[in-house]
Amino acid sequence: MESILPLNGSVVSLKKIACVSTALALLVAGSGCSSGVAPSKTASNAGTGAVVGGLGGAVVGNNSSLGTGTGAAIGAGAGAIIGGVIGMVQEAKDRKEQDRLAQERAYQQDLAKKRAEEAKRKAAEDEELAIAQGFRITDIELNDAQKKTDDTADRLKKLQNEKAAALQRKKTLDDLHEKQLSNEAEIARLEEELARLKSDEAALPVAKTSASTPAAGAKSPAPAAAIKPGP
Repeated sequence: MESILPLNGSVVSLKKIACVSTALALLVAGSGCSSGVAPSKTASNAGTGAVVGGLGGAVVGNNSSLGTGTGAAIGAGAGAIIGGVIGMVQEAKDRKEQDRLAQERAYQQDLAKKRAEEAKRKAAEDEELAIAQGFRITDIELNDAQKKTDDTADRLKKLQNEKAAALQRKKTLDDLHEKQLSNEAEIARLEEELARLKSDEAALPVAKTSASTPAAGAKSPAPAAAIKPGP
């Protein structure tokens, strides 16, 4: 069912307005669609402007003497022009930014190339200088340098050994102190434990003796064998 829009007592066909606007949009963006590539921002914005302008122009034309179709065509054309201008401005900005980025990349690449060439040239100069200095070095200088190197190596080794020995002595002393403290703690514990056990052992025989010894003045009971039976 075709949609309709009432305007001042008349009926405007939205389908007709859309057809007129779409036709103008396709005329503006036809080159991009026919070639199979994405339309540019100019064409895309022109098409969008044509559609929006066509709808607006249809409303305006319906309320004026121009008529719906004429108003839609004028509105679509104006919208396409405005949208195309906006798209052109955006494309110009994008191209300017792309050009700036391309120039920046080119500058960085050129700078890196120059730095690499400079480093290579410096390395070659250093090598040539080293070769020239090598020709002026005598065997006496080499032997003297070797002797000094050996002496410093021996001295370094001796100092390192002294350092290691001092650290080992310190570690040994710390271990002995720790062992001494541990022994003293164990000695104190054992002395306390043995003193307690000895006191308990000394109190045990006294209790047994007091239980088995008769009180003073009491007679011991006669042995069972000494009691004679009665007549």
